[in-house]
Amino acid sequence: MPTKSNLRNIAVIAHVDHGKTTLIDALLKTSGVFRSNEEVADRVMDSMDLEREKGITILAKNTAIKYGDVKINIVDTPGHADFGGEVERALTMVDGVLLLVDAAEGPRPQTRFVLRKALQANLSIVLVINKIDRPDARIKEVIDEVYELFLDLDASEDQINFPIIYTDARAGIAALTPDMDGNDLIPFFETVIENVPPPSYDSEMPLQVHVTNLDASPYLGRLAVCRVINGVLKQNSSVAWCKTDGSIEQAKVGTITLTEGLSQVEAAEAEAGEIAYISGIPEVTIGETLTSVEDPQPLPIISVDEPTLSMSIGVNTSPVAGAHGTKLTARQIKARLDQELIGNVSIRVLPTERSDMWEVQGRGELQLAVLVETMRREGFELTVSKPSVLIKEIDGKPHEPIEDLTIEVPEEHVGAATQLLGERRAQMLEMKNSGTGWVKLDYTVTSRALIGLRTEFLTETRGTGILSHVFRGWEPWVGEIRMRQSGSVVADRLGSVTGHAITNLQERATLFVSPNDEVYAGMIVGENPRAEDMDVNICKEKKQTNVRAAASDDTIRLTPPRKMSLEQALEYIASDECVEVTPKIVRLRKTTLDAGERARNLKKIKQAQEEA
Repeated sequence: MPTKSNLRNIAVIAHVDHGKTTLIDALLKTSGVFRSNEEVADRVMDSMDLEREKGITILAKNTAIKYGDVKINIVDTPGHADFGGEVERALTMVDGVLLLVDAAEGPRPQTRFVLRKALQANLSIVLVINKIDRPDARIKEVIDEVYELFLDLDASEDQINFPIIYTDARAGIAALTPDMDGNDLIPFFETVIENVPPPSYDSEMPLQVHVTNLDASPYLGRLAVCRVINGVLKQNSSVAWCKTDGSIEQAKVGTITLTEGLSQVEAAEAEAGEIAYISGIPEVTIGETLTSVEDPQPLPIISVDEPTLSMSIGVNTSPVAGAHGTKLTARQIKARLDQELIGNVSIRVLPTERSDMWEVQGRGELQLAVLVETMRREGFELTVSKPSVLIKEIDGKPHEPIEDLTIEVPEEHVGAATQLLGERRAQMLEMKNSGTGWVKLDYTVTSRALIGLRTEFLTETRGTGILSHVFRGWEPWVGEIRMRQSGSVVADRLGSVTGHAITNLQERATLFVSPNDEVYAGMIVGENPRAEDMDVNICKEKKQTNVRAAASDDTIRLTPPRKMSLEQALEYIASDECVEVTPKIVRLRKTTLDAGERARNLKKIKQAQEEA
């Protein structure tokens, strides 16, 4: 088959924080994309505010650099398994991958996840050992671990025979030996061009263009990010639009733009192998094919792993709704969720019994939390339920998602970490002591047990532990897991929090509110160490007397409240609780605000359990 020798399409895959985006920064600088006097921000590919705040890549993005007369399209992919849909899409656009591995940490669960996807797609692999400047780098051991991982994933002989590049991405240096005898990234470019095959195409096939992602322009509307598989796509040409439902419709291509560095350049046509942005088809979506009108031949629709978690998202129903947000109605929320479905193939939106609430299914807590956080910043007010795992019937028996979990903790916290995971029915597979004061433990655990685990794990390990997990498969239901042992402190009226009320409560409970905070009946204001809930008057004022006590109120010492982020709040809440999300504040509340109704519901549940 003929090939495009002056073109390479590669994706960078790795575990979170192993240096993908930093490496691309270095490649862009080396290739001369930026002016010599241009100020360049770190992690230039992470354009979303959330990506910069969290230090992770959420959306797959592509750039292009020139080395000699060869153009290299590079796709930066997320390393977190929750955004696996982005990884899977990215791999359909490329012919090879750069597997980036930290020289000290070695392969992690997400490394396994992204590598499995690359091997399934039969892509050429170049191993990049990054951060070799680390004082705790263990290059030889890490390479051996990577080989073990390839064998474990049933890689073919050709796939295991991969080249290795050693890099210090932050310094912009690459070499073919661990000695780091280089002072630039030239060895990197040469290895990629030599080992990643150029795009091939079938000259006898009609035009075939695969839509792999979506973008938007304020001037051109929706843009389809495509890989031209066969033929030549021309500007203002007519194409057969093969939709996901199997129907075929004629459409007209508008403008075509190609990536150069970080910018888009308009082009008259896009040849086979090229990654192009096209406008003119406003309702095109991911997985569809643009092909020849005379001989329409659709390509397979992109398949992604099914969701494992769900949560309900609906209208804010609290008594103080509408104070901060501008988008409050069910119609606006539904329109936004429908919009998310267009560009995110790994989530699903289903109706519920309530007309103002929808069930959103996704890969993990982080993915769902990012969606809610994004909507919050757009001005939405929402009520969000606790995430719950999806149950699948296999051979008439309920099955639940199981995950591979890896934790790394200092030796002094091993006991606390193992006890925490033991309570959640996790099964230990392996324990390794590296001799550096850190212990690595591998577990299999249900996705159910991971809900709320991160916060507790960081508390138990004094913020030092590292936790990562990736979906393994479906296994029979393991039984009940009791995770949260504490109850909630619930406000019994609408009003403002007083220092006097906090003084009386802070010794009996951990509080989430400060003086002068607005609360309402049914809102959760703290955590009760005991298992039962406690309704309190957190707005109680000190009774006035005619007795003077000099500066008695000035000596009150209030314990600082425990403030939660959106993710922490979603992890913390119980099944009968939810989170109120507004652009300015995150509140915890009971699903049923009325205390009397909650008591009646609890009584019914207990009676049903006794009868069963």
